[in-house]
Amino acid sequence: MTSLAFTKGHGTENDFVLLFDPHGDLDLTPSRVRFLCDRRAGIGGDGVIRAVRAGALDAGAGLEPATWFMDYWNSDGTTSEMCGNGARVFGAFLEAEAGEDLAGGLEFATRGGPRTVTSLGGGRYAIGMGRYVVGDATEGFDSEVAARGLDPVRPALSVDMGNPHHVVALPDVDELRGLDLTEAPQVHPVPPHGTNVEFAVALGHAEVEGEAHGRVRMRVHERGSGETRSCGTGACAVALAMRTWAGAGAPDVWDIEVPGGEVTVRIVGDTTVLEGPAVLVATGEVDAPA
Repeated sequence: MTSLAFTKGHGTENDFVLLFDPHGDLDLTPSRVRFLCDRRAGIGGDGVIRAVRAGALDAGAGLEPATWFMDYWNSDGTTSEMCGNGARVFGAFLEAEAGEDLAGGLEFATRGGPRTVTSLGGGRYAIGMGRYVVGDATEGFDSEVAARGLDPVRPALSVDMGNPHHVVALPDVDELRGLDLTEAPQVHPVPPHGTNVEFAVALGHAEVEGEAHGRVRMRVHERGSGETRSCGTGACAVALAMRTWAGAGAPDVWDIEVPGGEVTVRIVGDTTVLEGPAVLVATGEVDAPA
């Protein structure tokens, strides 16, 4: 057994176990990650986030050694490219553990490429989410998704946020509520590395402080974690899909309702910015198996 210092945090109830390991001394294994994320036998979380200097890990090879690297693991012990809600929590964690000042923005590294986190004050953070790629929307969709509680199979649009997504539009919130996401939705064509699947309902648009905002409600099944209360990259994927489907004149700003709260996505050219809260709720030590 190894004693590990940890912090527990969440972004719109997408929750994480955070580890501060700047020199990469911790042997972080899939079994150890699964233990930490276990909600009965461990701490509990949708994933594990380790703060480590880029030069300390093979995953950060070629990056400036002083750069912080967000080493993100899904709850099943697999690694992932990026997590938008986790990135906000990562920013709050760096403020608390490393004394970083995020008021002017701080660039950090992920497996999905560089990202920037900026403190907006009041416990809210903005994440520059990098470039996106929307799939072939010539006919509006480029794939199909089957899920329990959803009949028939529905069309979907793929969106690459540095990690893979497939977005399905549903006609009303009753159908959204009726989904059973205890099993992973099936996507065709089958994504070679798995995917995150979002189901979304458009709720209209409104002027917010003189700015046009679209509003959407969504649920998500995350690759490697199952259904979660929120997904930051998924919210961005939903905003991009909704704007694509809405066509000319659609808003560039989208307020996304998730089971754990609300985030805002701003589409700026070929990039997106994710805004929302991050909360550090507890610190402690845990005896973790090898």
